[in-house]
Amino acid sequence: MNLAGQRQKLRHKLQTGIGAALASALFLGMTPTFGKQAINLGVHPFWVVALRTLLAALVVFLWIVLFRRSFLYIYPAGLLGCGLAGAINGLGSVFYYLSLQHLDVSLGQLLYSLYPVFLVLWSLFDKQKLPRLTFLRLLLALVGVFLLTSVRSTPVNWLGVFFMLTAAALYALHLPINQRILYDIPAPTVTMYTLIAMSLTTFPFAFFASLHALSSTTAWLPILSLGIVTALSRLTLFLGVKHIGGLQTVLLSIGELLVSIFVSRLWLGERLTLQQWWGALFIIASIALIGFEKIRAERLRPESNLLRWLNPPQL
Repeated sequence: MNLAGQRQKLRHKLQTGIGAALASALFLGMTPTFGKQAINLGVHPFWVVALRTLLAALVVFLWIVLFRRSFLYIYPAGLLGCGLAGAINGLGSVFYYLSLQHLDVSLGQLLYSLYPVFLVLWSLFDKQKLPRLTFLRLLLALVGVFLLTSVRSTPVNWLGVFFMLTAAALYALHLPINQRILYDIPAPTVTMYTLIAMSLTTFPFAFFASLHALSSTTAWLPILSLGIVTALSRLTLFLGVKHIGGLQTVLLSIGELLVSIFVSRLWLGERLTLQQWWGALFIIASIALIGFEKIRAERLRPESNLLRWLNPPQL
């Protein structure tokens, strides 16, 4: 392939990754509203997280079985990596929905949107070099997050804050593991096995919770909606991670906060303040600067000593 062809292929790869990351932000931004609605209807957070993960796994599994059976294959180290990532993210999801019992959607998404900070800390701990523009985009995003969610009139529940920060840290931790596997394996395959591992992690918690609210039809509607958007958000998330890497994907996916704020405000009939509009502009600026990032496809598998065991078998 000539140089022009290679550049065109790389450009298409980056465009696909950016589009997938933005789509992931859209779907992820809907999840807290559906989750909070289910909790308000009396469904225990443990059942919310378990059922949304199971439904999402079933959606992806059925799509693969019906249309792309070749995606069922995965090498053993990759399967183990998906299991580890799914267990970590599943535990993080438990903390996430527990926190929504104590926090409103706006504040919860503020704290959860700090996961790029945890991912940067992980990358630095793993001795990976990050461009200065990435740090600038991270700073702009954090300022935007603060402005969007700092307008409050009620006291903060610190137990909910702790749960949400734990969820954010665990979410950031699972991404480098999945990124390593996605170098060799299609995104739907990684999505399915990671979601299965998440289900196996979350269901033991659900069995300790009450089942009485699940008999209500009104409670099932937000849970079913949550399962569908979870499946779509995971597929697009891992597609983005595969093409542009974990950190670039989460910096774009932080746009989910905008979606969550707008959806919750629309649902509740409220309006954004001038300060919150400024916060939205900061996040949009952070997202727009992706066009100036120098992302190299060959570097999408980080040189990591900690995750080297996830390499595929050598022929």
